[in-house]
Amino acid sequence: MLEVLLFSWLGKPLWMWLAFLVIVVSLLALDLGVLNRKDHEIGVRESLFTSAFYIGLGLLFGAWVWWQLGPESGINYLTGFALEKALAMDNVFVIAMIFSFFAVPRVYQHRVLFWGIFGVIVLRALMIGFGAAAIAQFSWILYVFALFLIATGVKMLVFADQTHDIAQNPVLRFMRRRFNVTDQMHGHDFFVKLPHPKSGGLVWFMTPLFLALALIEIADVVFAVDSVPAIFAITTDPFIVYTSNIFAILGLRALYFALAAMVHRFDYLKYALAVVLIFIGAKIFIADAFDLAKIPPAISLGVTFGILAAGVGWSLWKTKGEGPEAKQVTG
Repeated sequence: MLEVLLFSWLGKPLWMWLAFLVIVVSLLALDLGVLNRKDHEIGVRESLFTSAFYIGLGLLFGAWVWWQLGPESGINYLTGFALEKALAMDNVFVIAMIFSFFAVPRVYQHRVLFWGIFGVIVLRALMIGFGAAAIAQFSWILYVFALFLIATGVKMLVFADQTHDIAQNPVLRFMRRRFNVTDQMHGHDFFVKLPHPKSGGLVWFMTPLFLALALIEIADVVFAVDSVPAIFAITTDPFIVYTSNIFAILGLRALYFALAAMVHRFDYLKYALAVVLIFIGAKIFIADAFDLAKIPPAISLGVTFGILAAGVGWSLWKTKGEGPEAKQVTG
């Protein structure tokens, strides 16, 4: 049994992966099975308290990584954790607009976000596993990631104010065209049996709650296309990449209910995120230009924190005294 636990999988002993999964599964079981067994509207105070717990736990795990794997791995974990948390801010804005578009009551929003996290865990695992395998086989993939990050950062700077229409989302249009969909809520159910409009027989219908869940999962895939290459540009260790991603997402889901009401206060953070992506992509080429193995992790962490802190500070100052702005729904 001990030999199995010491078996190396993706560069780390199996027991480390199992310990992480046990923590995540236990947190999700505690969330749904104990703290939120009944549907209820989560207030700002509960949201902040829960988020503080998740952030503290994520940082504690980072301290354990530092102790177990060394300072470089610990710094890379903290950098990835902070970067993913910041990049997911745009995801919060999109989630808020999806809920608004489908008129999802606040009392059911936690249920959607909870089940959405399972999709995130699986999708991120697949994307990170694919990325790690590609980098191991073709080291030049890192340069592709770097160019992609730089291009994404430039695009974010140029099209920062671009808006989209969820009603024209191709996934939503496909689901409404190909499946039975009801426009009315049916409690917290994702599917419900209703009479078919033509045959009259009972058939399964998707509810707006499931449509919201589906679009949130699609949104996460879109955001993962940015965040996964970004953290691979920081470290190619799959364990650090995956654990920092998941802990950041777990905490952000909890913080959503507080951030959704004040997301307009972080409107300028997207410019800081764009600069961070450009920096992370460029540092790979800078290291080559100056014949360095890589930019020291402490410098990457310091620059990343500095840019994000400046973006948050500038956003809070520029939006001081402003109320939530009515914006078009994004998809």
